[in-house]
Amino acid sequence: MARTPSNMLPLGTEAPDFKLYDTVSHEPLSLQQLKGPEATVIMFICNHCPFVIHVNAALVAIANEFKEKGIGFIAISSNDAKNYPQDAPDKMTIHAKENQYPFPYLYDETQNVAKAYDAACTPDLYVFDAALRLTYRGQLDDSRPGNGIAVSGSDLRHALDCILANESNTKPQKPSIGCNIKWK
Repeated sequence: MARTPSNMLPLGTEAPDFKLYDTVSHEPLSLQQLKGPEATVIMFICNHCPFVIHVNAALVAIANEFKEKGIGFIAISSNDAKNYPQDAPDKMTIHAKENQYPFPYLYDETQNVAKAYDAACTPDLYVFDAALRLTYRGQLDDSRPGNGIAVSGSDLRHALDCILANESNTKPQKPSIGCNIKWK
């Protein structure tokens, strides 16, 4: 399995705006509609990546916990569905329902949103504050498939706790590692 690191978009970057098809509600949804009042987590994921499958339950648990605190969560798949049909929108709908995603699961057919965010892998996580300025990017935690470290979500949780406490995140931010986005 490929081990692609995420690109580390500069902190303070403003979240690129988008409007994408939501495979759960079957409606086009925008960042402005979905952003949280306190912060917004944007996750580039897909259905088949072993790295995403490894952390799916934690992503759901963290979203369920923090959405009640004013944090918005948005999942985006930018994979080429023609060459990777398991990541097609109809399969995304099934995957979101089976995993009980408490967040929209958007399809980036043109891959323009992934390029705007400089996303490189799945999972690739971004945390934006209430003003949609980047405060965290990188890994969920140190766990990877097969490395024996339990999935905790510690890095993402810390980033969100810092925003809610109005504190700077001074912990080192590590790139995520995962499957590369399947570019056209």
